[in-house]
Amino acid sequence: MMNLHWLLRAKRLAQNPPSMGRVYLVLGIIAVCIGLVVIERTADWPLSGVRLT
Repeated sequence: MMNLHWLLRAKRLAQNPPSMGRVYLVLGIIAVCIGLVVIERTADWPLSGVRLT
């Protein structure tokens, strides 16, 4: 069962939705994070077995 706090938060979000700029910002941050994960998985970056000391 949802907590009352989360229900009130969802109500506030439904009444005052975020601007398109905020939505694009969040989607951009998510895209950058996914891109970093893809680069790390495919290119073995950062070099996991190399010590720089």
